Amino acid sequence: MIESKKKNLSTEPEKAVLIGVITQFQPEEKLGEYMDELEFLADTAGAICVKRFWQKLDKPNPKTLLGSGKIEEIASFVKSENIDIAIFDDELSPSQLKNIEKIFECKVLDRTNLILDIFASRAVTSYARTQVELAQYQYLLPRLTNMWTHLSKQKGGIGMKGPGEREIETDRRIIRDKISLLKDKLKKIDKQMAIQRGNRGSLIRVALVGYTNVGKSTLMNLLSKSEVFAENKLFATLDTTVRKVVLENLPFLLTDTVGFIRKLPTQLVESFKSTLDEVRESDVLIHVVDISHPNFEEHIETVNNTIKDIDPNIADKTVMMVFNKIDQYSYEVKDEDDLSPATKANYTLDDWKRTWFGKSDKNVVFISATERENIEDLKHRIYEVVAELHAIRFPFNNFLY
Repeated sequence: MIESKKKNLSTEPEKAVLIGVITQFQPEEKLGEYMDELEFLADTAGAICVKRFWQKLDKPNPKTLLGSGKIEEIASFVKSENIDIAIFDDELSPSQLKNIEKIFECKVLDRTNLILDIFASRAVTSYARTQVELAQYQYLLPRLTNMWTHLSKQKGGIGMKGPGEREIETDRRIIRDKISLLKDKLKKIDKQMAIQRGNRGSLIRVALVGYTNVGKSTLMNLLSKSEVFAENKLFATLDTTVRKVVLENLPFLLTDTVGFIRKLPTQLVESFKSTLDEVRESDVLIHVVDISHPNFEEHIETVNNTIKDIDPNIADKTVMMVFNKIDQYSYEVKDEDDLSPATKANYTLDDWKRTWFGKSDKNVVFISATERENIEDLKHRIYEVVAELHAIRFPFNNFLY
């Protein structure tokens, strides 16, 4: 017990193993990318990935997700290497979580819990903290029995932030009451924020959207000359930031929103829908994409699907595609003697430009926010889009610009 307490008080990062499954819906190549992302999430939370495990399944084991042989293999490694935490890429049921934790004898998290933990550590404003706390309680409620023993053994560390530390001794009835109170609190804050949005006047509203860690906050700082926190971590920005920007004497409001991610927890989607009112009420969406990521097209699809869930009228908005990080883009050089068709791995930036310009006309820009490459071109494109909307909405004010 004394050794356990000393370990938890240490500032050393926790050692983690990552665990995933291969299914007919999630082939091996997809799993590799998901595990890369899970490792990035773990790193963001402050853990070091020691090893990855995975298993091909026709159907998940209702008791432990994985087969008994694989579970024993992982348990043996966890105990021999003194692993602190086992992180599953897929969401575990309360019974699976309880059973696996008994076998591994260490903390067990799933992807949802890990993301909630990161959000808890990143939330700064009262509004964001309330939203995260609501999502945590909604996740905690069906797992309450397991979490009692879970928290009696472990204090602090990844997965331990938030309401669990303060109110896990409460029963389900009190947890439900807490959820109800948090929802009421969010409704009151929503009304206040709606008034704030109404007081911003009649300016055109532009929102930055995109997958997490694509450079939205860096771009926000460039365009608005502000100092929004930006870092090469997932979910570096959690609170919505709104700034007034003036391009060529034309003012508009620019909003930086929380980044999206695949398998985003349902609890977070629900609790953060109010934050994304800025997306719903925006006139222009600037969809920022990390073109250096090998699967950026899937990221685009994830963001588009999430936005459709938030705003069914997305088709009525003007959308600009901004492909960021061109300074980091790389591709496989195709042998001149190779007569096989070129693949996306062989596409140069010019190939992508021709593809996307052909589909999307003028509302596509390729930039590097960190190197400030093509930023002036981006500003000019934004100005043209905003000016066009301004002329339609305020035809008698055009002489000002």
